[in-house]
Amino acid sequence: MVQEIYIIDDDDSSIIVFRELFKNDEEYKFISVKSEQIDVALKNIPAIIIINEDAIDVDVIELCKKIRRDDDNSITPVIVVSSNGDQEHRIAILKESIEYYIKKPVNEQYLYFTVKNLNRLMNINRRISPLTGLPGNVQIHAELKKRLLNKEDFCVLYLDLDNFKAYNDVYGFLKGDQIIKFTADTILSCVHEQYNDDIFVGHIGGDDFIAIVPGIACERLCQSIIANFDEKVQSFFTPEDVKKGYIEVENRKGIIEQFPLTSISIGVVVVDAYRFYNILEIGEIGAQVKHAAKSVVGSSYAIDKRHHHMI
Repeated sequence: MVQEIYIIDDDDSSIIVFRELFKNDEEYKFISVKSEQIDVALKNIPAIIIINEDAIDVDVIELCKKIRRDDDNSITPVIVVSSNGDQEHRIAILKESIEYYIKKPVNEQYLYFTVKNLNRLMNINRRISPLTGLPGNVQIHAELKKRLLNKEDFCVLYLDLDNFKAYNDVYGFLKGDQIIKFTADTILSCVHEQYNDDIFVGHIGGDDFIAIVPGIACERLCQSIIANFDEKVQSFFTPEDVKKGYIEVENRKGIIEQFPLTSISIGVVVVDAYRFYNILEIGEIGAQVKHAAKSVVGSSYAIDKRHHHMI
């Protein structure tokens, strides 16, 4: 995935240096933005923001405050590069939760590895699930907001497991974790199989996942996820349970209940460019359509295709 890094300067003096420095790193894309256009950078939620203090016409402290006040960029790393060696000035900037203050003249290798290592650290920290390695709710919300703001057409798949609690009760949490990991891997492999780029897969928590893909047609993807899941999930059950087609769980009253083998339900919201005002509306429709999918026994998907164009 390409990492977009925004360079804030008003004379474009820095962008040439960074592009040359990272010319062999195809995964990095450097974009120059004027200080008065900081809102553009914030809307696109860059991987890192670098401010060249010597080349901006606004107060750097106020600029840093503006970045940190933006909810979607509360965890976006910021580097300030400046020729100002005053210690109080440096501390004042760092007080605004700015990660690095680099004094000019800058050693190019130092700058190169600072950016690389900071980006690596953020990639790790943004993945709240050590089990699946997928981004969590902060990144999920930011991704949805970005696509809405850019007026993109996309599909949001809300996925979760059926009868997962019953599985945990019978097989234990360690085996349950294995199914969660398997589910994440299945979703990722199916998404990558059908889409080359502009995709996002996140782990909402527990057995809940989300996938965001471009365009308004994703039935093939849903069918692929279900086919792959149903084929391979049986390996997580004993041959006896697979043969029966269900597992038995004793409830709180001591009564044995039967539950079908774990399946996957997918609720899809088709988001055309002007259908939704905000991500809460997408989530509300997503909950409804996933409920419809879960009302069917076994793995299934339901797609909401209604179009509500805003005037």
